[in-house]
Amino acid sequence: MTTHPHPVDHELIEAAAHVARTRCRGDNHTMAAAARARDGRIVTAMNAYHFTGGPCAELVLIGTAAAQGAYELDTIVAVGDRDRGVVPPCGRCRQVLLDYFPALKVVVGAGDRLRTVSITDLLPESYVWADHQLDADQTTPLGTS
Repeated sequence: MTTHPHPVDHELIEAAAHVARTRCRGDNHTMAAAARARDGRIVTAMNAYHFTGGPCAELVLIGTAAAQGAYELDTIVAVGDRDRGVVPPCGRCRQVLLDYFPALKVVVGAGDRLRTVSITDLLPESYVWADHQLDADQTTPLGTS
């Protein structure tokens, strides 16, 4: 686990909670996410549930942030509708978030136990996709010889 705790970004939690309260409607949109970009901007998004699956709010947020030119995210949080509060990312989201933003911080916990942890703390000893991609000029994965 992280030895130096990160401060909890309450403004980020409120941004996600606001989207969950005001925009989540019915079964198709039940989770909201907010992330702080490295330049300080806050980007928000919500999930798009479908019976065949569908992207979680955190994954929609990655595309939304990129569409707004925010390619470097510092911290992310997801909040459930109906005042469910902070919800930790699922396993798929943890892996994708790690692959896109290996230094990302994630707000987890509830009530007075809210805390901010590194994405690597949520997915220890993980597979890092970028470490296993072949460079166009090589036949061995990047980072190996």
